[in-house]
Amino acid sequence: MTELCEGGCTCGQVRYQVNSKPMIVHCCHCRWCQRQTGSAFAHNALIEADRVELLEGTIEEIAVASPSRNGQVIARCPNCRVAIWSNYFMGGLKERIRFIRVGTLDDPDLMPPDVHIYTCSKQTWVRLPDGANVAEQFYDYGKTWSTESQSRRAALFDQTGIQPP
Repeated sequence: MTELCEGGCTCGQVRYQVNSKPMIVHCCHCRWCQRQTGSAFAHNALIEADRVELLEGTIEEIAVASPSRNGQVIARCPNCRVAIWSNYFMGGLKERIRFIRVGTLDDPDLMPPDVHIYTCSKQTWVRLPDGANVAEQFYDYGKTWSTESQSRRAALFDQTGIQPP
């Protein structure tokens, strides 16, 4: 992927730019993501919030429950209601990491999944590619994230003073 890419909502009111490659890209097959997206999985690119720039429009933030009971905040276009990104609790990094909805990118092909998670509850008709990185539930960061991404994650924890889980 190139360092810069843009995306937006369906109606065009909200536009954003991603200023670097993501730390990791998930396809989450948990039932919660299936319910919230109305699809077979959620496809999210995890990136530091300060590397995502809102170019046009405003977002509406809606707090919703999550399986962790910590909740998430979904940023939506106030006009067409398309979900642009979420912020999850994720070990104390809620405001520091955005889960960009890859489908809102102008070119979603730029961010294919690095890992498929919660495949224990994936739809039976979904076929994962041969050789895909797969986790029955969640994964071990040290074994799944690249060294560069682990360093970026550690830097976020350093900013908060919170110890990584």
